[in-house]
Amino acid sequence: MKISIDPHSGFCFGVVKAIATAEQALRTYHHIYCLGDIVHNNEEVCRLKNMGMDVVDLQQLQTLQQQQILIRAHGEPPSTYKLAAQNNNTIIDATCTVVLHLQKQVKNGYQQMQEKNGQVVIFGKKGHAEVIGLVGQTNNTAIVISSLEEIEYLNYNIPMRLYAQTTQNLHTYKIIAEAIENKYRQHNDNYDFIWYDTICRQVSNREESLKKFAQAHDVIIFVSGAKSSNGMVLFNICQSVNANSHLVSSIDKIDKTWFAHAQSVGICGATSTPLWLMQTMAEHIQLIVNQQ
Repeated sequence: MKISIDPHSGFCFGVVKAIATAEQALRTYHHIYCLGDIVHNNEEVCRLKNMGMDVVDLQQLQTLQQQQILIRAHGEPPSTYKLAAQNNNTIIDATCTVVLHLQKQVKNGYQQMQEKNGQVVIFGKKGHAEVIGLVGQTNNTAIVISSLEEIEYLNYNIPMRLYAQTTQNLHTYKIIAEAIENKYRQHNDNYDFIWYDTICRQVSNREESLKKFAQAHDVIIFVSGAKSSNGMVLFNICQSVNANSHLVSSIDKIDKTWFAHAQSVGICGATSTPLWLMQTMAEHIQLIVNQQ
């Protein structure tokens, strides 16, 4: 049986930067704190923990003083920076450059909407770390929507600026943006609505290549942490073209019966999935196949 790893899977450049920043900080300070999981992958979080990086939440951050605090790739709202500074902590900022750019866009949009008595709307996963950081740019006034159905509750009598979480599905986002524009046309001929394409192409551009990869194998093992937003988006793409696609986070989630009649297995993953973990999966599956 042939086992292949998708060459396009693995860390995106934002995560690569965050991991490299964390490793460099650990070499310098030997111990740092990360606000939330650096990536939504438990295996990678454990690896860095063994190197000296502890994960803390906002409540724990309030008690830390004169420590090194890593801001992960997802970014944080302005209030987090203020909280860390109050206790003389050193910020190590590993926010993804794409997310940083989006934060600035949202902040500018918010300022425009303040002047026009308008609204900022964000298409994203409610409660996701990146979305929390984006909402923070609007003094926590932005409206977060997660589906097409939720546009029914928006106000079409005032201006709007629409943005998307960087890891959302581009096709779905365009459908939502067009539907909102149609709603405005129905309510007001002189509407003021602008939507911005803010989705990271390292996720959206993978759709076609991932479909081809999933179709080329009998079984697909998609490796991703349960918390990964883009992981679910990409896994759904695999499943849409190959019903024998399985979402796993570690080797103990592998079921040997999946490979009983398979001639080829494809292994792929989220932008938060390390290559070493996919390689471990491949080795584990090979052992299973050899024993059958």
